[in-house]
Formats: sequence, structure tokens, C-alpha cells
Amino acid sequence: MNKTTRYNLIIALTYSFTLIGGMFLGYKFLKDQGYSFTRTTHLAENNSDKVEEIIHIINRKYVDEINADTLNHLPIDSLLHKLDPHSAYLPPQEANDLAETLGGNFTGVGVEYYILKDTLLVTHVIKDGPAYMAGLKQGDKILKIDTLFVSGKSLPREQMTGKIKGPKGTSVTLTILHAGSLQPLALTMKRGRVKVSTIDASYLLNPEIGYIRISKFGADTDKDFVEALKDLKSQGMKKLVLDLRDNGGGYLTSATGLANQILEENKLIVYTEGKHDPRTDYLATGGGEFEDGKLAVLINENSASASEILAGAVQDLNRGIIIGRRSFGKGLVQEQFPFGDGSALNLTIARYYTPSGRSIQKSYKNGYTAYQNEIGDRYADGELTHKRRLLKDTVKKRVFEKGGIQPDIYVKIDTVGFNKLYVNLGVKKVLPDFVYDVLANRYTPSFIEQNMNIFNVNDTDFKDLIKYIQGRNIPIDMRQMMEAKPLIMNDLKVLLCKYHLGAAGYYKALNLSDAAVKQAITSLQ
Repeated sequence: MNKTTRYNLIIALTYSFTLIGGMFLGYKFLKDQGYSFTRTTHLAENNSDKVEEIIHIINRKYVDEINADTLNHLPIDSLLHKLDPHSAYLPPQEANDLAETLGGNFTGVGVEYYILKDTLLVTHVIKDGPAYMAGLKQGDKILKIDTLFVSGKSLPREQMTGKIKGPKGTSVTLTILHAGSLQPLALTMKRGRVKVSTIDASYLLNPEIGYIRISKFGADTDKDFVEALKDLKSQGMKKLVLDLRDNGGGYLTSATGLANQILEENKLIVYTEGKHDPRTDYLATGGGEFEDGKLAVLINENSASASEILAGAVQDLNRGIIIGRRSFGKGLVQEQFPFGDGSALNLTIARYYTPSGRSIQKSYKNGYTAYQNEIGDRYADGELTHKRRLLKDTVKKRVFEKGGIQPDIYVKIDTVGFNKLYVNLGVKKVLPDFVYDVLANRYTPSFIEQNMNIFNVNDTDFKDLIKYIQGRNIPIDMRQMMEAKPLIMNDLKVLLCKYHLGAAGYYKALNLSDAAVKQAITSLQ
């Protein structure tokens, strides 16, 4: 299999398994971050007036010197793409979603679900949320949303879930079928703000080493981090693995607030600077919960912005060791300028710099499309799968001429077992379907929790999976099936743990065989 094909397969698999975790109703993750918000609303409402207003704002605020008047003949999106990849125009709904997402909560009923055989299967109910208070349980099937039948109708995902979302304070009635029950039950709940913790997992890897996984930097991440630290320290934690892999960023204030817990007073965390934006230094306030213990930070190619700020500070200040792969390279700061119709302009006004003066931002000189495909280029040239010689600057810090934070210890992507059949199973969602449809009833939560370190999905389960695949009329190449068997068996176990034990169980199971986590444990000894 050539490199390009293999990369496409891995990307396809990554997107398919993004679906495994489900999604919180009314909530979506943020990829571009680092925003501040202006208070002045610009009254331009039609596109022509907006272009004129945007050019005016660019001339006053943009990070670099640019002749914005040469852009006035372009559509808004094309105009902004000429600037940099992170300046963007947001239609009203997207602008609202962004503000809601950064707030660390969402308006909804608090349900994680999975679409199984044209049925909405409840896989998690957020404690104390509207659905939880109304009596919705894991394993329930949602048959009807108000008057709309959603089960068995082969409806598009948007139609199946869109009716659940709605304005805060409004009600929705879900007709559900409890697991093991024959009679449907109607539950009415009032939509409200549901807090979503950005800490996916917090537990001890061994008696001395704690592990905290952070999915993004939301409004309360730094506060949640303090609580997690206190809990782990009470259990005997002396060293910490902080996992920022696939963390796309979030609030700068949350990242600096977290840095306050691990850095000494007056240490420079990061600074920002732009043509119209004077240098602003962010210093640690001191008195944190974990200023002295050994620290390892895990990053990868999807760790961006606020994650890179924190990793860069830890590295430059010799506070800990960075493990994984080069981070994304998103070091541009946006300010949001709202328009009267609810839309908004997110314009780059400054750059992030690490304490030693390194710019985090990777190059975008080859244009928007090339920038979007840059992670694929890393795979194609072997950066993600083979050990690369690391460059050092004059102060002996790990750097890379293409941006991002380069780790102190490199851990490659393990592609053993990745083949066309395995990826096809991922794209078609066969493994989660099999777990939720079959295996979830074979293994109890108590059994999994008590035996996580030693139990594995057995050969009978594997044979039944093959029958399940055949029942879906998916061709099976048995050579590829056996080649991918170790991956498949581990995926089934991890998915079982997620279903029965939530996100914390998912990461506990995943980390048992995770190369970066193993490296972190070794490095902290």
C-alpha cells in the first residue's frame, strides 16, 4: 500500500472513530481558538457593506502590514483566505455556536447518543442534566421526538437530532423504550444549560503517577484541573502525565490559569504581539497546586493553540518533558467583531510567542488549501511514522522550522495492523455497532471495572464479529482480518469500556497499550 493511500485510509478511520464517542446534543467542539471579543457591534448587514466594513477593520487591526484595499473586489471568504487561515467570517448560527462552545456548556438536554440501526441509542446521560432528571437512562432507545418518529425511519442525522436542540427554557418530549421493557414511555424535559467538563479522565497510572486528559480549554478547565489535582494528590500522586493530544485549544485565560498551577511565580507563560497590538506578557501568579512534582506533557499533530502555549512554556522553562509528535502550529490570535445581523468577523490581530521568543504559528505562505492539507504532508514525508532528527536552537530547546512545538521525546504513529479491511470496518461503523448491539449485553459494568487490566474480548466474540460482518454483506479478506485482529480486539474492549464506564473508562482502557503513556511513565521514573 503506498503512502498516500495509507494516509487516506488512516484519515478515514480517524473520522469514523470520531463518531464512536457520540456527540453531546446541542454541542460541538472548537478547532480554531484564541479569541477575544469586542463590545462594539458593527451595523453593516448586507454583504457589500460588510466587505467595506471588514476592509476598514483590517486596516486598523490586522496583525501584519497589508494593503486591504486591493481585496475589495473579492467575496468575504476569499478575501479573508488571502490574509491567513484563521481569519474567518461566521454566519449568525456559527457565531452563536462559537460563543456557546467557548462558554464550557451548551443548551440541550444532556445526552450522548449513537445511531444504531436507524435508532437513537442513549450511550450516556450527563448527571444532573435535564434528561437525567427526567429519568432517561443509558441503553434507552429514543423512538420519537415530540411528534416526530425518528426510529426505523432512515432519517438523516440532522433530522434525527435537530428536534432535540432548542432555546433554553423550552420543553421537548422524548418517547423512549427502556432496555428490557416492552412499553414505550414519554419523558418531558426542559432544555437548559448543561455543563460539560473538559477533563475527560483523571486517575492514577500507578501509586505515584497521576494522569489527566484535557479535551479543550473551556471556561472552567483551570478550575476543574485544580480539583483533579487535589483529588489525585490525596491518593498519593507525586508525578503527573498531562495529556493534551487532540486538544484543539480554547480560552487563553484557561490555559494560563492552568499554567499557574504548575509554574513558579512571575515565570513568563506566553506573550502576544501584532502590528496594531502591543506586546502583552502573561506571567504565572504562583502558589499553584503542582509547582514542584515531575511533569510529562503529551502532544500530537492535533494539539493546537492553547495546548501549544502550555507545552511551549513547560519546555522553554524546563518545567517538564514533552512527549509525542510535533503540534499543529496554530499561533495566531483572533479578535471577534460582531455585525448587527448576528454574524461576526474573527480577525487575526497578533501572534503567540513562547517564553524564549519562538512563534508557534506554522507557515501559510503556500495558501489556504496547502495549509489545510499540511498534516497530510507530514504523514506522506514520514514525519508522523518515522523518527526524525530534531533540530535545536541556541538555547538548546526543541524547535522546528515549520512551526508548532517539537517534542523532547518522539513517539511515532503505530500503523501495524492498519489495512483496507480494518479501515472499511471503521468507515462503516461496524465495531461500535457490534459493541452496542451485541457485546454490551455480554459484559457488565462491574466486571469490566474490576477486570479492566486483565480481561480481553475473547475468541468467541471475535467469531461472532465475523458473522456480524458477513450479515452486513461486507466482504472479508481473512488474511487482512487476522492481520488486524489485535487492533480489532483492543478496539472492541476500549469501546465496551466507554459504553459502560464513560470517557474515564475509555481512556483507562486505551492507555493500557498507549505508547506515549508508557514512554511518559518510563521518563518520570
